[in-house]
Amino acid sequence: MGSSWYSARSNHDVTRTTSAPTVAFPKVRIAVVIPCFRVRAHILDIIALSPPYVQNVVCVDDCCPEDSGTLVERSTTDPRVRVVRNSRNLGLPGATMASYREALAAGADVVVKLDGDGQMDPRLISALIWPILTGFADYTKGNRFYDTESVAAMPRGRLFGNSVLTFFAKVSTGYWQSFDPTNGFTAIHITALRRLPLEKMANRYFFESDMLFRLNTIRAVVCDVPMRAVYGAERSNLRIGAIVVPFLVGHFRNAIRRFAFNYILRDFSIASTQALIGMPALLFGVTFGAIKWSQSIASGVPASSGTVMVSALPLIVGLQLLPAALGYDIASVPTTPLQKLVVLPELLGSPRPESER
Repeated sequence: MGSSWYSARSNHDVTRTTSAPTVAFPKVRIAVVIPCFRVRAHILDIIALSPPYVQNVVCVDDCCPEDSGTLVERSTTDPRVRVVRNSRNLGLPGATMASYREALAAGADVVVKLDGDGQMDPRLISALIWPILTGFADYTKGNRFYDTESVAAMPRGRLFGNSVLTFFAKVSTGYWQSFDPTNGFTAIHITALRRLPLEKMANRYFFESDMLFRLNTIRAVVCDVPMRAVYGAERSNLRIGAIVVPFLVGHFRNAIRRFAFNYILRDFSIASTQALIGMPALLFGVTFGAIKWSQSIASGVPASSGTVMVSALPLIVGLQLLPAALGYDIASVPTTPLQKLVVLPELLGSPRPESER
């Protein structure tokens, strides 16, 4: 097989990272969805290694110029595989949304999404779904930064870009314990998936980060799962320079929206007051101080002590209040999985909401 992870990973690695048993959950229906665009070289390998406990494999041909969908239909006899074709190219978000809807229609309980470019090993699916099956999380995602050897092998451009964008993702999504936000190897429980506004997801490469933002607004529990990604001869469609500015704009927008929803509309706490006072105070102190400092340099006249205090006092207040609000936000990461909020009332005799049936 030609996939880079297939030739690079040893049997020992696979055994160690996929040892979580799944036979204890025979009634759980698991679907794997694969957006397909320029993946002809790897898609058959990915399908062939889809674990036997997976009931459905949905391949979405997103107007692939290599006609990946036809290749899958002609080359595999696996009854679990279904090819869905988009009438026009919708990009990664559109292809993923189409595959999610197909998995929902098939009655899946857990939906695993992996890219078709050969950088994700299907044999790691058991490790990915284990926190969901045990009721520990609603959404899991791969994290390529756990293993130092894997990090050392990562292209330097990707390593730097991921590190910078991860910090901004923490601010905008509220999942401070999570890393590698652009990782596309994910799994989601049906309870969380049904609550997400799929039609409002961001376009293009900001999709995974926007997914985390949406998950936070519904208070879903997110868990990182260690994985290794090997970069071989496969060609990525991602261009770091072209996405940095759109990513930063997207993270800034989502950070404002998350604050407004979580700290003003849904709840008004001490952190809300600290942020609403601290941010304007900090901005005023920095702006006023910079203006007076530049004027003082231009005129050669030192600023008065009163002018210095007008700048310094708001600056100090902001530097005190904002870290306190940040600490509150870090401590408020969701910890109770949504699937428990739905399943437990049903076990106690309460009817399940109509939207969950």
